[in-house]
Parts: sequence; C-alpha cells; structure tokens
Amino acid sequence: MWIAENWKEYEVLDTSSGEKLERWGDYILVRPDPQVIWHTPHNNPGWKHKNGHYHRSSKGGGEWEFIDLPKEWDIHYRTLTFHLKPFSFKHTGLFPEQAVNWDWFSELIAGAGHPVKVLNLFAYTGGATLSAAAAGAQVTHVDASKGMVTWAKENAVSSGLGDKPIRWLVDDCVKFVEREIRRGNRYDAVIMDPPSYGRGPKGELWKMEDNIWSFLELTAQLLSDKPLFFLINSYTTGLQPAVLSYMLQSILQKRFGGMVTSDEIGLPVSETGLILPCGASGRWQPAK
Repeated sequence: MWIAENWKEYEVLDTSSGEKLERWGDYILVRPDPQVIWHTPHNNPGWKHKNGHYHRSSKGGGEWEFIDLPKEWDIHYRTLTFHLKPFSFKHTGLFPEQAVNWDWFSELIAGAGHPVKVLNLFAYTGGATLSAAAAGAQVTHVDASKGMVTWAKENAVSSGLGDKPIRWLVDDCVKFVEREIRRGNRYDAVIMDPPSYGRGPKGELWKMEDNIWSFLELTAQLLSDKPLFFLINSYTTGLQPAVLSYMLQSILQKRFGGMVTSDEIGLPVSETGLILPCGASGRWQPAK
C-alpha cells in the first residue's frame, strides 16, 4: 500500500463504527467512512471534543453538525496552502491520501531536466495541480465545476503559485480531450481522478466501470512521444489495483514500454497503527 505519511497538519486520529476521527490543523472532525466496519472503543479524547460531525442519513446523504468550527480555514502540505470548508456530502475540499501521489510525480517532474506539460483531468480543488506546478510543470487544470476551479485558483494564490503557468478550464473532461486531440495538442503527463458516477453538462451519463476504458484510450492519444508519467485514481469499490494495472499495461505499456504499478493508497491511524484504505491508484512511468 502507498501511504500518505508526510502530513504535519492532518492526521487520522482514530476509526470506529463506520466513522473516522480526523485532525485538520486545529480542528477535529468526525466523518463517515464505509471502509470502517470495525467497532472498537472510542478511547481517543477527540471523539468527545470534536469541532464538527457529518451525520449520514439512512435515506442517503446527510448533514453537518457544527460544534465549534469556522466557515473556512487553512491547512498546509510542504509549500502548499489549501483552503478548507465543510460542504456537501461530508467533504472538506481536500483528499489527504493523494499526497502520496503528489510526492511521486513531483519528484519525476523536478528530475525531468526539461519543461513538462501536465494535464490534470477531474482536477477538483487543485491538490495535484499545485503540486505539479510547484515542481516546475506547466499545468492544464480541467474540471466541470466552476466552483471547484475557482477554489483551486484561490489555493494557488495562497500557495504562492498564482503567477505559475496554469491554465484553468471549466469544461467537460471527455469533450475537452476530444477537442485537444483535434487541435493536435500534446502533454508529457496526465493525471486523472474520475468520479465513480456523474453526468456531463448535457446530461451525459458517466459510470466509471463502463466509461473508463474508452476514456483512457482516448486520453492516451494526447501523450507526447516520450511521456513522463500517467496517473489514474479510483475510488470505485469494484475497481481493484490489478484492474488499473491491466488497463495501463494494455494501453500505455504496450505503446511506450516502461513500468506500471498499482496499489491501494492509505492513511496511517495514530490511535491503532493501522492503515486506513482510501481507494487505489495506477501509475505508469518510463523504464529507469
């Protein structure tokens, strides 16, 4: 498992009974997590001194209970600054487990020895975009949500990256990739974090299991002759790391050679020492 263990201001304090207890800077949150099927004692004092609690409804969705929590606050990772705020369906605007991937590709970018063009699809609030830009890449950031792209821009400014070569685009990722192919544009690296389920601007249905293969084939057409890396993340329960490996091997390794690795990503839990699984990632890179 790839473990995001270099955080200073974020921590999974404990897990029990379908929930995780987290420290986000100065604030303690309790949020649901479907992986936490065990029922262990709530020994960590944070359970009783939380600042916010997202309660999942048996009918789907849920709502936040705010005890002593600001509307917005900041958290830092290395040189990056992220604005956090609790919003729909338990989220805060950041997936801390992805830091293990940020570290991986940042090292590749910094060591490339030439300008690197990165395409970040389904780019959310910009964690990967900012990490790539901080490492020296030119980044094209694409997300269908205007609010998420605005949030990512704010994170860039707060991180001192407001003047870096980042293109911010509000667009449907599939439609954007199709247009880029027609334009003849190419990228040295691709990051994608597709949702398990969603709809496009005209109601187009996206389902990860049904659409990801064709989208990977499509996006691979944007790679330069000597690409630097390709990263795909999955939070879809049915897609195991081996599935990600097979897709990358079939589409990328067959064409470019290189190495494919896939694994679960996770976060350490302070109270118990276990690693909380948080999805999976598949990576392709040239042979060393």
